[in-house]
Amino acid sequence: MDSNEIDKILNREKEHLSKLQKIVDDTIREEQLIVNNLLNPPKEVLSRGQEISDKVALFGGSWKFIILFAVILTVWIIINATLPEKDRFDPYPFILMNLILSTIAALQAPIIMMSQNRQEEKDRMRSENDYLINLKAEMEIRSLHQKIDLLLEDQIKTLFDTQAKQFTLLEEINSKLENHLKKQA
Repeated sequence: MDSNEIDKILNREKEHLSKLQKIVDDTIREEQLIVNNLLNPPKEVLSRGQEISDKVALFGGSWKFIILFAVILTVWIIINATLPEKDRFDPYPFILMNLILSTIAALQAPIIMMSQNRQEEKDRMRSENDYLINLKAEMEIRSLHQKIDLLLEDQIKTLFDTQAKQFTLLEEINSKLENHLKKQA
């Protein structure tokens, strides 16, 4: 090999490495935005009302609440059914108890809805993060495809160059063989 061929090979390797470096740099730059968003999600700032609605919804949707509520209602009914009539504060049909239950339901329902709306917003943000993670994976796969394509392109070019050199060598050998056969004949 002469120095010209060596220079060509070295230049080709430099081009190949610079293409790979460009792919890596582009991938890092594209992924940096996604990584920053995933590592530094926006802080959730809750108002006092939102904190209260979350606590009410958490307690109102628990077994502790159901059992406590059932115990209070049972005690209420037993007291108002067993006390002498003049001492009953809510005689049968328990109108005061129905009024209190209706008021609790009327207040609890919108509070729970507020909490569910906030939870829906959290779920939406979680799905956006999932989307960003999927996008990052897709970008990584695209980068790998580009690298593989570049490697295959380089290998095919090398194979063609090698094949061309072999063909040239075969032609030289063939012409030398013909010359040698002519000299012998």
